[in-house]
Amino acid sequence: MNVSSYSIKDLENLTGIKAHTIRMWEQRYGILKPERTDTNIRLYSTSELKMMLNIALLNNHGIKISKIARMSHEEIRAKVMETIHKSGSYDNQINALTLAMIDLDEAQFEKIMATNILQYGFEKTMMNIIYPFLVKIGTLWTTDAINPAQEHFITNLIRQKIIVAIDGQFEARPYQKKFMLFLPEGELHEISLLFSYYIIKSRGHKVIYLGQSTPLSDLAQVYDIHKPDYLLTVITSVPPEDTVQAYVDALCKRFPQAHLLLSGYQVVGQDIQVSDNATIINQIRDLIEFVENLKYAN
Repeated sequence: MNVSSYSIKDLENLTGIKAHTIRMWEQRYGILKPERTDTNIRLYSTSELKMMLNIALLNNHGIKISKIARMSHEEIRAKVMETIHKSGSYDNQINALTLAMIDLDEAQFEKIMATNILQYGFEKTMMNIIYPFLVKIGTLWTTDAINPAQEHFITNLIRQKIIVAIDGQFEARPYQKKFMLFLPEGELHEISLLFSYYIIKSRGHKVIYLGQSTPLSDLAQVYDIHKPDYLLTVITSVPPEDTVQAYVDALCKRFPQAHLLLSGYQVVGQDIQVSDNATIINQIRDLIEFVENLKYAN
């Protein structure tokens, strides 16, 4: 797909406004003027997509479409900026992040993050805004509504924020447990693993972070040196579905003295069988509860 043009379905997915509503607004208010293919399929430009994201944000905040249609582009943008920074709506912040991603606008990303961290704190910003946003762009990426460069741009900025937050934490608890965090060999989706690092370290526990694409043989060598209490991994796309169970079985067998914490798309809700020394973490709140309950076990 040409990323400078979007179908009406792309607009629906990106803005949350139903396709029939977009068509009605076009006809009644002339807010968009899409080109059409030889087979009469609507194609929207990047500027029209951004316009619809702005309109959706204002409309969701209670401003009638008839009023928005009378506003100039400059007035709409000014009202959007005002709404983003005054509103406590998570949906508005997610919408604003989508705009920053499409525009590759680092300054706007920084402003959104700073505003929300100040208001909610880092952890709540991640859980209520960044995680839902990542789910949204994951869906958009699979439908070609955004391109890999846009996804990499925004996820790398998020990654930097998590690393800074991790560096600001201190490990100083008497009941400290030791966690080793890693991704399977070939797995590169690191955001959830990094945020798990933050969650664990912020609760006063020790983290040995191996990161992306860790071969089982290397994992075993580091394990034998550090003897962590827990091994945590997130399996998003690698290994593939037909070999995940065998990989989980191999982990449980190779590290019988550790407790394995398993999460990610390939594990959660996939009928994966685990031994007594493994727990499936369905969502980040489950990890928080698990880590916080450790202090009562000592």
